[in-house]
Amino acid sequence: MWFSFWKSRDRFSLDELRYLTDQLIKLQTVNEVNKVTGVHFLPLSEFLFFELFSSIYQHLVRFKDFVIEALRSMAELITYGDQHDSAFFEFFMEKQVMGEFVRILMVSRTVTVSLQLLQTISIMIQNLKNEHALYYMFSNEHMNYLITYSFDFQNEELLSYYISFLRAISGKLDRNTISLLVKTQNDEVVSFPLYDEAIHFAFHEESMVRTAIRALTLNVYHVGEESVNRYVTSAPHADYFSNLVKFFRKQCINLNALVSDSTKNPGAEFADTTTLISTAVDEIEDNLYYFSDVISAGIPDVGWLITDNILQLLIFPLLLPSLTIKAVEGIQIGVATSLYLVCCILRIVKIKDLANTISTALFCPLDAFSPESGAKPNGHTSFYGFAHESQPPGSNTKDGVGILRVDVPNMSSSPQIHPVDVTRENDYCDSHLSLREALISYITSGDDIQVTGSLSVLATLLQTKELDESMLDALGILPQRKQHKKLLLQALVGEVSGEEQLFSSESSSSKDGTECGSELDSCLQNLKEQFGLLCSSLEVRASPRVHRFQVLDALVSLFCRSNISAETLWDGGWLLRQLLPYSESEFNSHHLKMLNDSYKNCASALLKETRGVWPDLLVTVLCDEWKRCKRAIEASSLRKEPKCILLSSQRFSSEDGITSDSSFAAGERMCELVKVFVLLHQLQIFSLGRTFPEKPPINPPADVFENSRAQSAGLDAAGPKLGTELRLVDAVPCRIAFERGKERHFSFLAIFLGTSGWVVLAEELPLKEPYGVIRMVAPLAGSNLILVSSSRFFLLKPKHDYKHSRWLHSRIRLSTLPFVEPAKLKTKTLVDGRWTLAFRDEESCTTALSMVLEEINLQSNEVERRLKPLLDLKSLVESSNSSQGPPRTSSFHSTLTNSF
Repeated sequence: MWFSFWKSRDRFSLDELRYLTDQLIKLQTVNEVNKVTGVHFLPLSEFLFFELFSSIYQHLVRFKDFVIEALRSMAELITYGDQHDSAFFEFFMEKQVMGEFVRILMVSRTVTVSLQLLQTISIMIQNLKNEHALYYMFSNEHMNYLITYSFDFQNEELLSYYISFLRAISGKLDRNTISLLVKTQNDEVVSFPLYDEAIHFAFHEESMVRTAIRALTLNVYHVGEESVNRYVTSAPHADYFSNLVKFFRKQCINLNALVSDSTKNPGAEFADTTTLISTAVDEIEDNLYYFSDVISAGIPDVGWLITDNILQLLIFPLLLPSLTIKAVEGIQIGVATSLYLVCCILRIVKIKDLANTISTALFCPLDAFSPESGAKPNGHTSFYGFAHESQPPGSNTKDGVGILRVDVPNMSSSPQIHPVDVTRENDYCDSHLSLREALISYITSGDDIQVTGSLSVLATLLQTKELDESMLDALGILPQRKQHKKLLLQALVGEVSGEEQLFSSESSSSKDGTECGSELDSCLQNLKEQFGLLCSSLEVRASPRVHRFQVLDALVSLFCRSNISAETLWDGGWLLRQLLPYSESEFNSHHLKMLNDSYKNCASALLKETRGVWPDLLVTVLCDEWKRCKRAIEASSLRKEPKCILLSSQRFSSEDGITSDSSFAAGERMCELVKVFVLLHQLQIFSLGRTFPEKPPINPPADVFENSRAQSAGLDAAGPKLGTELRLVDAVPCRIAFERGKERHFSFLAIFLGTSGWVVLAEELPLKEPYGVIRMVAPLAGSNLILVSSSRFFLLKPKHDYKHSRWLHSRIRLSTLPFVEPAKLKTKTLVDGRWTLAFRDEESCTTALSMVLEEINLQSNEVERRLKPLLDLKSLVESSNSSQGPPRTSSFHSTLTNSF
């Protein structure tokens, strides 16, 4: 039997399938062979005993190899027959091969056979196209037996094959096939082994296993079989959805631990920490997308189950209380993590009730989320003591109304959160403020991360389509174009209130807040009845116009802050343009004064940069950042994803060897200043109601520089290049050693051309005087750094060595910045170089120093001339008025916004 298996036969033939099947049927249990080891042997010599057991072992190996090869070949034959000849599967059904597969699994305890059997059946299920073939595969309880078989899942490879097997089955589910895998009683599903066994692995430590199980459950949910839907939402199977949120909650706490550690040790293992946070963020967002996919399946009550669990297990106990001063019983999530999670939940899990509940909760005061300690009956712990409005303290309510009770999951394996650190970052928040006001306070007085998070939350709310416009209006973030559209439609259909507001002198928002009251009142009532949360009546009943002014005031204040990164300020610019896309009539005089003062201060600082470390790159950087800022502000959505709240960009200055007084650090500060200036300049244009020009208003470069050293040296517009010749007019002889003990003679020359400048070392050509060959070129503006004030601006000039009157020390700057022109930077070293030049006498040294200072001054003057139109705000306003005509403002818009 064994040797006939390897006889030559047509591989893809019915005879081959018949032969393999016959051989499998003839096989008895493996234990039949094993029984030989239990036979009472007559006394044998040691040699004969060894020979006997060697023969038995070889027999077992051949048996295992035959079964594995037979199973693999049968998968190929059945797949081939499904596509070419139906007789293959008819024979498969006739011989009841599925039953033989089950028998082989029962008699074989070899892991490799189990692996091959699972793989064979998975391949067959995935590749069978014939419906009748699939029905046979799923019938006769063979598949359910395999699903519920007790495999040894400690073997990771076996677990992987088993999960793939389950997923393959789920891929073929429809209303007909799913009925073959469930057990029913009185038309109700009472058992569904595929689903029940799968969710046992839903929270496995291996992410690939969790991903496969989620794909399987989605395949089940999207079948749309009502009896199955009732089964998965009934007890105890509905616990899966609450366990999902509990698992997600644990992941959120783990993420916060990573963020907290990175905050405490910002410089330690930055890349490793960032990778860990990125991985955790990806898993969290994958979870939220899974929630969204489950909800989209349309199973009744699933959306409610997920919404309720997210609110009661995550939003109310952890995320919203993170804005309070006091920690929550030792478990707390930091502000940054909380803001990020709120953004993600609103952006990904698109449930109207969830979005409305979170938005409505923003009107609650911070102290409404203060915890009340103490154990409650029936194993519940109350995270809060939310008192019902009409309920006396200490009384109980039915159905969970009045007191929010939450099952506390076992968090013993979760990392400990440090409430002391969280408390410190929240100290300035008044517990009587509403959460909405807390978000605004972060914008006006929080750090860069808190500002970014608050702006992201407001931007996410603004773009959440599930929120009613009246809710956005109540929050003070309804875009004005939507306000005008709403009022215009009301006026057109003859609604008195809309027509009165449209042509009134008041704001487009209602005067008393009743316009947006219906939706908000309904959400407030639900918040009170279902969760026992009470919101501040003053906060809720305030006019949306008041809330709108608060947001506008906060944004204007933000633009005047000097301790916030430019990228974050750009996000504020985007939000401002979404809210107020029109003209200066949106701003009051105080706003305009603040913006003008901030612009003037920034323009003054930019003017100092023309005589700083990087004047040669100033115009280039400004033109590039102008385009980037314009794109960012005019974009349809916030350009940064919520995870940017947690993942701060890596700074080059954090590299070893980069100090705060280096030219590279000065370049970073220059770029940051330019970004802020560009934003403030575009806000000035925005306040005038003008469109942003594609390019900044700067003067063109000068055509000719008469009587310049560049012209005398014969340089073209490309500047000096190594190995080329130039005239050594005004050049000063010097010596320099680039290696110890190897001094070289050069001619020293400083040259400016346009906004660029260079220090050149050239070797004289004795046979071609006064020409020389360029051997070294360095940026002119990087000659040296001398701190002249506490404002951290630097004046560039060489430093004369008074101990050695013939020496001149020069610091050599990088030719460019890696984040400005990465292609031109040929070195990975970001530290400055140093030259010490020795001249023939003190007079020559002084001449060289004067030449450098003169050329630097000419270079700075040219940069200043190029930027002059941009720095003159008055001329900008006048030119804007004369060139573009009246602002882009309709008559009814002007009327609506007079009160601003």
